[in-house]
Amino acid sequence: MSALAEPMVAGSGVATGATGVAPVVIADGIWKSYPRQTYRLSLKHDARRLVRQLRGQAVQQDGRSFWALRDISFTVRPGESLAVIGRNGSGKSTLFKVLCGITTPARGSSAVHGRFAAMISLGAGFIRERTGRENIYLTAAIHGWEPHQVEPIIDDIIAFAEIPDFMDVPVKRYSSGMGARLGFSIAVHIAPEILFIDEALSVGDAGFRKKCLDRIFQMKAEGRTILLVSHSAEMVRLLCERAIWLHQGRMRLDGPTPEVLARYSEFLKESEDPGQRGSKHEERIERAMGTDADF
Repeated sequence: MSALAEPMVAGSGVATGATGVAPVVIADGIWKSYPRQTYRLSLKHDARRLVRQLRGQAVQQDGRSFWALRDISFTVRPGESLAVIGRNGSGKSTLFKVLCGITTPARGSSAVHGRFAAMISLGAGFIRERTGRENIYLTAAIHGWEPHQVEPIIDDIIAFAEIPDFMDVPVKRYSSGMGARLGFSIAVHIAPEILFIDEALSVGDAGFRKKCLDRIFQMKAEGRTILLVSHSAEMVRLLCERAIWLHQGRMRLDGPTPEVLARYSEFLKESEDPGQRGSKHEERIERAMGTDADF
């Protein structure tokens, strides 16, 4: 039977659960759509649309929408580690953005109870004209930290990022890797109870990546709640006991990680081009990709 023949969703829904522990992350019937732009706007047309938006007037759409998420419901309990897997475009990052309040759902609702840090596009929220040091305080303030609370840990943040000579340089002078290092360091030092990680464990060189993973495992051992988006099967196995598989915006499976990974791997094998299976070209590509991109 095809892996997509019949959805099997275990453990979904928004109930408290058999343990009686209230969930800290709740997704309740989330739908999210984006308008499809079927034509290229001219500058004149774009300017008119912007003026209408500023005046609070309705902007006419072409009537077509792309549904990135379709009726997604699940809960996560304190201390649980959950992976979200699926092909590119399946809705994984959109789901995290809804849960973190970066974007709003078209229908349904979500809630996160507790202090959380979101490792999504590390460094993307920095004010580029400000220095790295100033951005530490600004980012911490967004998470509710007062400057006097940051002072005791700022040296630790700087040391972990391993870019001490650039802390008083505007972030616009940083490379993308330097910005990601600082973003990761801030996120793991603001003592989040819940950690959202969206493909953010590939920052820096091998030594720095190992240090990042060590810190994530330490937080896991401390009982922090972790939600992970990753294309690395090994990373999912190491960090998460439970996994959710999204496909075309829908939840295909929610259950123990080994079971979900097995079903997803079966689906990928059935979907690949038969002419490419086992070819030398494909084997060389897989070796070049390494173990960080298993699916």
